[in-house]
Amino acid sequence: MSMLADIAEVVIGVDTHKDTHTAAVLDTRTGAVLARITISTDPDGYAELIALADHHSALRAWALEGSSGYGAGLTRHLSQTGELVVELDRPQRPARRAGAKSDPIDAERAARDALARTRMAQPKTGGQRAALQMLLTARRAAVEAGADAQRQLHAMVITAPEVVRARFRGQSTRIMLATAINLRPTTAAGEVEVFTSLNVLRDLARRVRFLEAEAAVDEKAIRAIVRAWRPELLALTGVGPIVAATMLAAWSHPGRCRNDAAFAMLAGTAPIPASSGKTVRYRLNRSGDRQLNRALHTIVLTRLQKDQPTQAYADRRRTQGKTDREIKRCLKRYVARELYRLLETTPSTP
Repeated sequence: MSMLADIAEVVIGVDTHKDTHTAAVLDTRTGAVLARITISTDPDGYAELIALADHHSALRAWALEGSSGYGAGLTRHLSQTGELVVELDRPQRPARRAGAKSDPIDAERAARDALARTRMAQPKTGGQRAALQMLLTARRAAVEAGADAQRQLHAMVITAPEVVRARFRGQSTRIMLATAINLRPTTAAGEVEVFTSLNVLRDLARRVRFLEAEAAVDEKAIRAIVRAWRPELLALTGVGPIVAATMLAAWSHPGRCRNDAAFAMLAGTAPIPASSGKTVRYRLNRSGDRQLNRALHTIVLTRLQKDQPTQAYADRRRTQGKTDREIKRCLKRYVARELYRLLETTPSTP
């Protein structure tokens, strides 16, 4: 995409919030602020904002922060009406002049940031992508809550009275859960602590099982969407439904990433040059979508264990002096290129 000044007469920067959005309309030729407005985050507010934009120019572009968060509703509305929307990163707070902070200032800053860019990012779109994102978020929350409950179960067994702790001694986590679920507390004089411990342990075990069942239902729904959308991903070594869904949710649609290098940067796998003088080296990339980075890491670990060509590559690189950590970084970059080329091809018919 060209610079916005070449294709639009005005750019509308939007600072998004939960209940309101604040927009600033800038002239792309002079950089002057033509109008400001604060709207509610509902269809009436969106219509009011578009009416203001129509008053200035039909050749316009929109620059949104949080297009997948607070600005998701506005982004969807603008996309349905054929508007040109540019996705912006979260601003660096120290870069704000003199620490100034307000919604109109942030909206103007968003517009000027978009004007200064030579490469524009498209916001994520598509109902399937949005569904995968919601399911992934729900499943991740259930898995994390289940892990917390298991740790609480272990801790409470350790601090429980000996008559309770003895029932769990030497058991694995799965057996401990089964034991706790089958507990039948009974009241007894002078044994309030024992009775309470048995009740709490049983409730924790039931919570873990409930969360595991919830995560399994979410994973089943994720698998169904991936199979209907891009089933060829599941045929790749190391790619399961969760990894595939994570990649699709970050990638979104063809053309969002201009090339495999941009996709690698999005995943945080593009090497960062850190050379000076006679020293030539690269720094670890800690930016990008960390969930996507984690998915690529999972693929690399699986292939190092089960894929013979990957194992041969790792052995060859070790003879060249590369460490295992450096080899994994190289492999993640190669996997990012492979996945990008596959994702950008015409999807299979469901």
